[in-house]
Amino acid sequence: MPKIDPFLRIMQAEGASDLHLVTDQSPLLRINGALQEAEHRPLSADEVRILVHELLTEAQIEQFEHAGEIDCAHTIEGVARFRIHAFKRHPGIAATFRVIPHEVPTLDELGFPDILKKMLGNRSGLILVTGPTNSGKSTTLAAMVDYINENRNDHILTLEDPLEFIHSNKRSLINQRQVGEHSRSFKDALRGALRADPNVILVGEMRDLETISLALTAAELGLLVMGTLHTKSASQTIGRVTDAFPVDQQPAVRHALSEVLVGICSQQLLRTKDGKGRVAALEILVGTPPVRTMIREAKMHQVNNVMVTGKKDGMMLRDQHLKGLIEGGVITGEEAAKVAEDPDAMIGFERSLEGPGRPAPTS
Repeated sequence: MPKIDPFLRIMQAEGASDLHLVTDQSPLLRINGALQEAEHRPLSADEVRILVHELLTEAQIEQFEHAGEIDCAHTIEGVARFRIHAFKRHPGIAATFRVIPHEVPTLDELGFPDILKKMLGNRSGLILVTGPTNSGKSTTLAAMVDYINENRNDHILTLEDPLEFIHSNKRSLINQRQVGEHSRSFKDALRGALRADPNVILVGEMRDLETISLALTAAELGLLVMGTLHTKSASQTIGRVTDAFPVDQQPAVRHALSEVLVGICSQQLLRTKDGKGRVAALEILVGTPPVRTMIREAKMHQVNNVMVTGKKDGMMLRDQHLKGLIEGGVITGEEAAKVAEDPDAMIGFERSLEGPGRPAPTS
C-alpha cells in the first residue's frame, strides 16, 4: 500500500476537498474552502518526495524531475480517486491532492437549474463551463456527461488532464483520454477526436488558440462540444474566446461563435451558511437570437441587460442567483458579497429579509 494512502483516508474521513503536502510543514486540509493544519508533525523534503515518487512511474519521475511539475491521479479502491499536482519549490517539493468521489453527482444533486438539461438536449453546438480555479468546473462537466450518458445513445469522447471522474457506459459509449498519456496535447487529441466518430466531445481545458479554434470547428461540423475556460462571467468568456485570435480574424470568430454557442454556465463556490459545505453561485447565458446578434456585432456590454430580461429563457446574472441563495438561507450576505458585482447590495438584501425588530446579521 502506498505510504500516502493513510493521509488520503483521513482526508476523505474529514470531508476535506484537498490535501496539501509541503516541505517542513504539517499537512494541510481544505475543509469547506478553508485550510486547516492536520494533527501531524512537519514532513521533511525527503518524506514528501517519497510520498510523491511512490505514485509515479519511472517515466513520470523523469518528467517531474525535468519539468519541475506533474499532474497525475491515484485511486484507493472503495474510497475515492484523487487528482494530484506535484511541483518543485523552495525548499523541496510540494503536492496537492484533490478528492474525486467514485460516484458522479447528478445535476439535480448539484442544484443546477433545468436549463442545463435543456442545453444538453442539443445535438450540436458549444457549451462552456467557466470559473476560477477550484470552482467545481470538472464536477459540473462530469455531471453533464453523466446526464447525456443516461439519456442518449451517443459516442462521448472526453479529453482530460488528468482523468478525474471515471465513467462507465450506460446508454452511451464513453471513451476517456488523458492528455500527456494518451495524446501529447489537447489540440492533438481534439484533432484526432474529429476522426473518431463522436457525437459529444468534452475538452477539459481550452488553453490556446488552436484548441479553441478546433472546438469551434467541431461544433460547426455538427458535434456537441463542452469545454472550460478560466473566466469569471459570461460576457468575459465571450471576450476571452474572441481575443485569443488575431484582430483581423476576430469578426469571423465572433460570427462562428454566434452560430454555435448553446450557452455558458459560469460558477464560483461559496461556503454555506451552516458551514458544512459549499454551493455554486451561478451565472447562465443562453444562446438566444438577441445574444447571437450581440456576439456578431461585438456588443458584449449589452449582454448583462439581456440576461436580466431573459429569465424566461433560463438566463440569470450571478447577483440574481446570489439573492436567491440568501433568501433560501443557503448562504450569508457577507459570503455572497465576495463574488457579487454589487457587494453592498448583498448585505442590504439580507438585512431586508430580517423581520421587524430583529437585528441585522453580523456575519
